[in-house]
Amino acid sequence: MAFNILWADDEIDLLKPHLLFLRSKGYDVATANNGRDALDMVQNGTYDLVILDENMPGLTGLETLSAIKQTAPHIPVIMITKSEEENIMDQAVGNKIADYLIKPVNPNQILLALKKHLHSEQLVTSRATSDYSREFGQLSQQINSASTIDDWYDIHSRLVFWDMELTDTDTGMNGMLEMQKNEANSEFNKFVRRQYETWVSGGDTPPVPGDGTPLMSPRVVQESVFPLLDAGHKVCLVVIDNFRLDQWRAVQPLLAESFNIDERLYTSILPTATQYARNAIFSGLMPVAIERMFPDLWVDEDADESKNINESPLLETQFRRFRRQCRFSYTKVNDGQGMERLLRDFNALKENDLNVVVFNFIDMMSHARTESKMIRELAGTNAAYRSLSTSWFRHSGALDFLRRAAAAGWRVVLTTDHGTIRVTNPIKVVGDKGTNTNLRYKVGKNLAYNSRQVYEIKKPERFGLPLPNVSSVYIFAGNRDFFAYPNNYNHYVQYYTDTFQHGGISLDEMLIPLVTLTPKG
Repeated sequence: MAFNILWADDEIDLLKPHLLFLRSKGYDVATANNGRDALDMVQNGTYDLVILDENMPGLTGLETLSAIKQTAPHIPVIMITKSEEENIMDQAVGNKIADYLIKPVNPNQILLALKKHLHSEQLVTSRATSDYSREFGQLSQQINSASTIDDWYDIHSRLVFWDMELTDTDTGMNGMLEMQKNEANSEFNKFVRRQYETWVSGGDTPPVPGDGTPLMSPRVVQESVFPLLDAGHKVCLVVIDNFRLDQWRAVQPLLAESFNIDERLYTSILPTATQYARNAIFSGLMPVAIERMFPDLWVDEDADESKNINESPLLETQFRRFRRQCRFSYTKVNDGQGMERLLRDFNALKENDLNVVVFNFIDMMSHARTESKMIRELAGTNAAYRSLSTSWFRHSGALDFLRRAAAAGWRVVLTTDHGTIRVTNPIKVVGDKGTNTNLRYKVGKNLAYNSRQVYEIKKPERFGLPLPNVSSVYIFAGNRDFFAYPNNYNHYVQYYTDTFQHGGISLDEMLIPLVTLTPKG
């Protein structure tokens, strides 16, 4: 495919060697010796890129640039100038110029700029295809040999990288990546079944990181927030419900200007659901210990009220238990009005040692996607779901809040309670009316299921889980499975297939970001 280039310069006759060089490289180059003619040619012709001299008689390069951006904003424009004055560069950048070159320029500089703006997608696609093809074998070997949680952190991080890298290119490799992610989830499911009891063997005692045991939900505040408070910093703990690693990586560039970023992963407890994992974060306890020590703060599965209404008092119990004096605030943001109040009251938050903010939007979006055909189409794939999350983060006020936190000098710990996974494979389960409704885990006293298809916990208290009934059993779905009842089975399967769910065992649900943001400057 030949690209059509327009080059406007009042000394175009002196540029014949450059023009011949570009034509020898396969470009069709048209010329103009003033801005007015260049503008007329853009309006009446078809060009893939425009090169403009900044210093032309009549319409200057900047004036021509401004007119082209109004007429054909999609065409990239490269400006060439003798001037290094900052105000000229600022005006050019303000008009969304593609590139800016200082005279004298040689043909290879021009060629490099053209490749950057006309061939970048093709070159990136080719390189991504080559790199992932080479990495595929290495990843497969690592998946099959993984024996520690750190191995799985690395595998998950690399798979997320390639998921995002290949999404931005037209490589045709997405099917191969999806197959590899399924393989990884299958092996990770086996790994968790072998290791989970060892990790949480203390029952009501929070797992202590080290010796093969990962950092898990109950230790998040102790490991990430306490040290910052001890160092005398003002701290903000931001918990974004249902926030996967890929969603964090998508918004990370928006924060890079304001913060130095330290990213790590931690492991959510089971079930990977708000009632268990988030309450464990705020209390610093396993769920069974919350139920025993603070029965008024634990909400049973069959209760009608929200399962996470006691997060602030649970956090207060953790500070009391460790004999810490801390002035803190707790804010949960569920909608635009809540965000407006948070931003309006920002100055008052400066008086606290710790400010805790919970953003529920992504979890709400996940549920809305299940229930709304329109949202399901808007977030039909992982890439679309990630894009919608990024759009929320950029425009909702969350980004503004974090930038204000950076300006105030706060250290920010940004994390989540669990991730989510797109489910595709139904598994039949039978339960009585007391069985919970979650699609990735079930707890009940009369469950019927195929034990080979699930991870079952028959002695919940040994795993740090409450015992609703003396014969209660917990079961967890792995991979992309979800639980479906035999009655009205076909409707149930059709409704929930390809929805995003949480509560079970997968890389996206269990291995989640724990990020420390330090203000720059």
